[in-house]
Amino acid sequence: MKFGFEVPSTGPFAGPDNLSKVATHGEQLGFDYLHIGDHLVIPRSIQSSYPYSDSGIFLGEWSSKDSQGKDDEGLHFEQLTTLSYLAAHTSKINLLSSVCILPYRQPVLTAKILATIDVLSNGRLIVGCGAGWMEEEFEALGLDTFKKRGAVTNEYINAFRELWTSQNPKFTGEYVSFSDIYFEPKPIQKPYPPIWIGGESPAALRRAANYGDVWYPFGNNPKYPLDTLDRLKDGIGKLNYQLNESDRDIDTIDVALSAEMWYSDAEPTFDDNGNRKMLTGDPGQVAEDIYNLGELGISYLTLDYKGKNIDETLFKMERFTKLVKAVL
Repeated sequence: MKFGFEVPSTGPFAGPDNLSKVATHGEQLGFDYLHIGDHLVIPRSIQSSYPYSDSGIFLGEWSSKDSQGKDDEGLHFEQLTTLSYLAAHTSKINLLSSVCILPYRQPVLTAKILATIDVLSNGRLIVGCGAGWMEEEFEALGLDTFKKRGAVTNEYINAFRELWTSQNPKFTGEYVSFSDIYFEPKPIQKPYPPIWIGGESPAALRRAANYGDVWYPFGNNPKYPLDTLDRLKDGIGKLNYQLNESDRDIDTIDVALSAEMWYSDAEPTFDDNGNRKMLTGDPGQVAEDIYNLGELGISYLTLDYKGKNIDETLFKMERFTKLVKAVL
């Protein structure tokens, strides 16, 4: 199994020094990939329901206040620019957009930026793709495609593939069309960088089956929970069903899991029935859970190492490496 972590691209700890510090620390510890979320603006009033909290309230990926009470709730570094920055500060670790909200950006430009990152990083880009959830952010960006965001996302992925693989790219779609152009450089990775499809809904499963190299769900979606081995097994079964519908072999796609929201190797937490929640407890219990996830077919696992400050984040990453990963 391969392991990933988030870098501080948002909130009070975001900045060039901390970004490079966490990224290089993870690389030195032997992590396989880092990731960055994607918001271009944060509307001050949000009515859209956040998929990954029981309340539906969007709290952001990092704490909104540091130890001195500094509040940087609206600070979000642009995802693709930041991946380029981290490509220059690392040499081995893979760079995942987790996930890139494809409808936010013009697709030819996005394909160009992603190809450039792959070339400048010597083939370390992973393209995480999502359709988005916050209608107010679409509106703030002047986009009227929120209700069509699934179809837009699918079409943009097809456009990316054409631009990345064809010597004379041509594409005619409902949301993007192009022809008679040069598109260089192509990505280093062939035929193109791995495409990870984020999401847990039936539409996301269909997208993964049709377009993905990896299905990348978050485990804590209250509407489509994947927080136990049985639920994950059921989710993978649904993916297999969609793959069969698409006449595609299960062996052509991997499964990643983001379990950031509940991971803890210090104290266990329990469900309403008194059962220990997966990936909580002492390091030995967490290691056993990870082993079982591997047996189930999970190839990539993203966990949460965020602390009250950057030093605590670095310590948590080291603790995982020494006490959990080392015994797997």
